[in-house]
Amino acid sequence: MTTAEKMELLAETLEVETDEISEDTALTDLDNWDSMTKLSLIVMFDDEFGKKITSEDIKKMVTVKDILDLME
Repeated sequence: MTTAEKMELLAETLEVETDEISEDTALTDLDNWDSMTKLSLIVMFDDEFGKKITSEDIKKMVTVKDILDLME
């Protein structure tokens, strides 16, 4: 999966437009960075990558790049 494809998937999960986020975007700057979005992120990782992420993993996420790094 290319970085552009990952960004599209992530934008869909975060319920924002792709051009609204970049690797440097702070997650706390997103209006909808809440518990439901975090749950959606957990489901997306499981469905798309077969990876289980925990609430501890999410607590360590600061920017979009942190999420992209876990998609590897």
